Amino acid sequence: MTQKPEVAAFFDPRTCSVQYVVADPETRICVIIDPVHDFDEKSGRTGTENADRLLQFIAEKGYTLSWILDTHPHADHFSAAQYLKGKTGAPTAIGEKVTEVQKLWKGFYNWPEFRADGSQWDKLFADGETFKVGSIDARVMFSPGHTLASITYVIGDAAFIHDTMFMPDGGTARADFPGGSATALWTSIQNILALPDATRLFTGHDYQPGGREPRWESTVAEQKAGNIHISKFKSAAEFVAAREARDKTLPMPKLILHALQVNTNGGCLPKPEANGVRYLKIPLDQFPDACWG
Repeated sequence: MTQKPEVAAFFDPRTCSVQYVVADPETRICVIIDPVHDFDEKSGRTGTENADRLLQFIAEKGYTLSWILDTHPHADHFSAAQYLKGKTGAPTAIGEKVTEVQKLWKGFYNWPEFRADGSQWDKLFADGETFKVGSIDARVMFSPGHTLASITYVIGDAAFIHDTMFMPDGGTARADFPGGSATALWTSIQNILALPDATRLFTGHDYQPGGREPRWESTVAEQKAGNIHISKFKSAAEFVAAREARDKTLPMPKLILHALQVNTNGGCLPKPEANGVRYLKIPLDQFPDACWG
């Protein structure tokens, strides 16, 4: 807890996603966490404005990028990991359980040739594995529930908790995607809340309850005291029942069928076809029980 990385957050209002540059102030070495590759589903346009903003910031600060990290295969935006690797040469990483997510979506997309072995990333982290951000100690916590593959990065006194918990007034993440589990989510949340009370927690999204300004940083103590989906439930059974009941009312994210075919492939966009154009593949009626959006 004595090691305090510098954390810069970059909010993407289109997807309500938060991207992070996390740096060791001594060595000026940094990592990027959960970068966004821009996509407009109406026009089919892609762009790199978000990712280029991260690169510009790193250059201005004089940082050296050592890792490009994703916490899980995102359902609401494309990962810019491959674009950033191409620009910087920095290695990409994600949790090792991503292969289980790949196997699920390989079937949904009918991709017999797809490699569901995690080889699209340079590194697959195991639960409890450690690494360094400059001189700062970092470790990986397996945090399933929202997805099968979700992990938390604990870097010094900061933990990047993706879609387990939002800000206290935003509650917790849904757990009804293929491979998700409200029971597993509760356990993952308890593991995060077992960190020291002063641990800084950085969430992956902020949906701005009540129209307030975007926020993304809290502490373990603040989440224990005020998270609207945690403080009111005293047992796993109560939480799971409430979480599952709410999830049944939620439509699927508008980009999930677009994003998972990119993000299970390490952030690689589909290869251009003979006419030079890239195409996404959208399965129809694959999830007949999903709520209408």
